[in-house]
Amino acid sequence: MANTPPQASELKEYAERASRSQVRITTAHGDIVFRLFPDDAPLHSAAFMKLADAGFYDGLKFHRVEPGFVVQGGDPKGDGTGGPGYNLKAEFNARPHVRGAVAMARTSQPDSAGSQFYICLDDASFLNGQYTVFGQMTEGFDVLDAIKRGDAMISVKNEPR
Repeated sequence: MANTPPQASELKEYAERASRSQVRITTAHGDIVFRLFPDDAPLHSAAFMKLADAGFYDGLKFHRVEPGFVVQGGDPKGDGTGGPGYNLKAEFNARPHVRGAVAMARTSQPDSAGSQFYICLDDASFLNGQYTVFGQMTEGFDVLDAIKRGDAMISVKNEPR
């Protein structure tokens, strides 16, 4: 089920899929495409893929847009307080917060990430090592720049690359 975190028995399968997949977020402005980092953030990559496979993100809105910083989505409540019903253990890694980095949002508690994620609009090195970067954009930077608060993620799909 999508409302449960990936189990240990699922991680290997998701890591293998992630290594040959990409994620496509379809918006009214066009598509944002990113690759996942299952070697650096296996649990976060698997959790994102599992939620995307289940259609969890389809129709959700980008509820936060901070120009020059991030766009954030993945909250089923739409106000920054919702999640999938579970939390993920942090997987801080050496991946930098550069333009197009995809990372999991969290509260002040390190192990509080769930479904909310953000994409960096610009470099944000002050976040390095404090949030789990689990992906990097490869296409759609013009689309990323066009996202406004309230824009919907029409669909979020895992696809072969």
